[in-house]
Amino acid sequence: MQIFIMRHGEASNQCFISNPSDALRPLTTLGEFEAKKMGQWLANTQFNEIEILVSPYLRAQQTCEQVVKSLTEKGLVPTEVKTIDFITPDGDVQQTHDFIDGFIEDSSNEIKAMLLVSHMPFVSYLVAQLTKSQNMPIFETGAIAQISYERHLMQGQLVNLVSPATV
Repeated sequence: MQIFIMRHGEASNQCFISNPSDALRPLTTLGEFEAKKMGQWLANTQFNEIEILVSPYLRAQQTCEQVVKSLTEKGLVPTEVKTIDFITPDGDVQQTHDFIDGFIEDSSNEIKAMLLVSHMPFVSYLVAQLTKSQNMPIFETGAIAQISYERHLMQGQLVNLVSPATV
């Protein structure tokens, strides 16, 4: 199976007096473009089904919305879009790895592709966790790491890291 780990698109750095929460920072216009572009790239990966897990933070939710729009424009409808409250910037990668393995095991159908939309530094740590590697790639905004994941081994191999600038 393929696991795609995506960092959200560019988010606003402004902290509003009425809304100082990091969780509520929205995407910029560039961030929306990055998300849409990477959604188009993802739609061309030849998977007809994909499960999506997304952080509850606004910028990740908005990124996910743009990706889903790009997928549906190509006739691909995600099997499920699920908000996971522990895949935030300071989330627990071991908990997430365990969740992914459980999610795959509990699925009534064989999952061929999964996308996680989250944040730095979490996405870098998660790549290292899922690949049992010391390799923690730096993600540009909107970037996607592709991992070929062996469900019976509960680990995978990083096969690609693409960004809006490289697609």
